[in-house]
Amino acid sequence: MELINNLMLGASVAFSFWGFFYCLVGVFFGTLIGVLPGVGPLAVISLLLPITFNVDPIHSIIMLSGIYYGGAYGGSNTSILLNMPGSTNTAVTCLDGYPMTRKGRAGVALFVTAIGSFIGSMLGLTLLIGFAPELAEFALMFGPWEYFSLMILGLVAATLISSSGPFRSLSAVAIGVTLGLVGTDIYAGTQRFTFGSVNLFDGLNIAVIAMGLFGVREVIGEAPLLDRPKVETRHISFRSMVPTREDVSRSWKAILRGSGLGAVIGVLPGAGSTLASFLSYTIEKKVSGHQEEFGKGAIEGVAGPEAANNAAVQTAFIPTLTMGIPGDAVMALMLAALTIQGIQPGPTLFTQHQDLFWGVVISFLIGNVLLVVLNLPLIGIWLKVLAIPYEYLYPMIIVFVAVGAYSINMSLFDVYMAMLFGGLGYLFFLLRIDAAALILGFVLGPLLEHQLRRAMIISAGDWMSFLQRPLSAMLVVIIAVLLGWMTYSALRKRRVFAGDGPGLEG
Repeated sequence: MELINNLMLGASVAFSFWGFFYCLVGVFFGTLIGVLPGVGPLAVISLLLPITFNVDPIHSIIMLSGIYYGGAYGGSNTSILLNMPGSTNTAVTCLDGYPMTRKGRAGVALFVTAIGSFIGSMLGLTLLIGFAPELAEFALMFGPWEYFSLMILGLVAATLISSSGPFRSLSAVAIGVTLGLVGTDIYAGTQRFTFGSVNLFDGLNIAVIAMGLFGVREVIGEAPLLDRPKVETRHISFRSMVPTREDVSRSWKAILRGSGLGAVIGVLPGAGSTLASFLSYTIEKKVSGHQEEFGKGAIEGVAGPEAANNAAVQTAFIPTLTMGIPGDAVMALMLAALTIQGIQPGPTLFTQHQDLFWGVVISFLIGNVLLVVLNLPLIGIWLKVLAIPYEYLYPMIIVFVAVGAYSINMSLFDVYMAMLFGGLGYLFFLLRIDAAALILGFVLGPLLEHQLRRAMIISAGDWMSFLQRPLSAMLVVIIAVLLGWMTYSALRKRRVFAGDGPGLEG
């Protein structure tokens, strides 16, 4: 009965005029940005973060969430039609989606993607509704020792599976944690790393950093590609979207497997939807009776990863909302948006802000229905968006960054900082370092410090207290195992390369 009352509360928020409006705006712009290669949800949420400062917390999170899962959906369209993934989590869809397009089966691929994404999202949403409140109750038993250890575990896990390599990602996390310490020490009241600048007394702004790292960086990184060939649009008829009986028979099991896999992986801090989609593709290739078709247009290679991708996007909200621990950089920005609004994600969110949690959850249902209803008829529009010359698009991004950064505090200092972090983001790009790891470190840095100092105050400075509490000790052991495995793998790889050298010379 309590669950029904909570769902009714959420429906009253999500189905209100403004709730529906911001959900529609979020999924529309999320899909719009998703079809633009390279400009993913992370960059757009970074650009729009300053706008949410003047919007009601519930509606701002509804809009940002819509951008997130709308972008996950939109990126698959260009992966299938143009072999150009909108983001990393839809890159695997290119492997069989584009070959289906070349065979004249683009409509079927888009339809299966829409249905698979919807089913995956619904399963993820079901887990969010069913398990998030229980997980929040369990999190109430956590003390500062457990929270600190769990945050460290999330950061280590995120760096372990990062595309840029664990040690590069750990370096980015360390830089982010250090940047999070800039400003006034809330315990001692002294300034740290401010270099005497009054502008840094309140610390660095997450929106400024994110806009620079992802917005400005996109412009600098894509500048050499401004002379790319013009995209030719294709006409997709509704009749061409109807799947055959064999298509349905081969895809429904893949959708269910992908949905279950993505829902589970999304809950894990640091895993993310990219890992879910690639694992799903690997599994489908192993269990399929048509392995020879993978890479040449196997429908399972589209259905499974897309279901996994969207399921993981939904359940990624569970650790963020219940424990205040973001699983990836997008969730870190969501966490920052709530914190800026004076709302602290965690176990108390369900008791102090029930309307926010359940309103956002029900908006996921509305948003995923809107994605199916809107996107299939609008395929032609999304393709025309791709035809916009990049020399017009990217200067607009710079303008949005400058205006957004200035609007935060009405200060040119923030504009300069955004451009500075844009340069840092481009340096990361050249060094193949994942800038998203820096955002995770920046958001979790102050939280790590707060929990560590609480633990030390309570235990009178006894570091062994982390091992004297069972749950904290278990987390510490897992962290040690992951770090040990990371070091062993790196040393083993170095020995292999060192051993190959003389052999090659001989």
